[in-house]
Amino acid sequence: MAKKIPSGNRPSAEPRVHQRARELQQFGTVTHAFNLELEEPVRLEMTEQLNQLLADSMTLRDLYKKSHWQVAGPTFYQLHLLFDKHFGEQVEIVDAIAERIQLLGGLAIAMAHDVAEATRIERPPKGREEVPVQISRLLDAHLVIIRQCRELAERADKLGDQGTNDLVVSDVLRTNELQSWFLNEHLVNEPLVHADQDTSKAAD
Repeated sequence: MAKKIPSGNRPSAEPRVHQRARELQQFGTVTHAFNLELEEPVRLEMTEQLNQLLADSMTLRDLYKKSHWQVAGPTFYQLHLLFDKHFGEQVEIVDAIAERIQLLGGLAIAMAHDVAEATRIERPPKGREEVPVQISRLLDAHLVIIRQCRELAERADKLGDQGTNDLVVSDVLRTNELQSWFLNEHLVNEPLVHADQDTSKAAD
């Protein structure tokens, strides 16, 4: 005799909307689903630090998009393209960090309001700022991330988490260093149209 399926569990073509349920996993915890030969305290510490790095990287990513939209002035075209290129590279970084957190059995921070509460990067105004200020804000944000990368990489190496160490150094740190270099060069006070006159010969 066929087993009767309760009416609430019967298949139906009607979509079940507005569903809610308890969380499968609480934020700030790690599961035991992965055999990574990393003890739970190590994975807890690494996912916590990686989530801080993730929140700051997501903020920097969005700061690049804000700058891309709002940049103005004689260098508009060059910076418009550069900011968008750096934005795309930060998108890849964000995804890599989040995947590492999930791989370690943790939960990656995701929503904008949670990121805003967690980030250590200064919040910019909603309005448009001058190019030197935009670039300075981006450089300050990079510095926050670069400092954390060095600390996190050293800590991960000490704890035997080579996977996190490699991600932080190879992907996050090196990309942020390179992007910082490109930004720094835009703040060199070089003349745009007229070259500075060489006065050394005139003085002879």
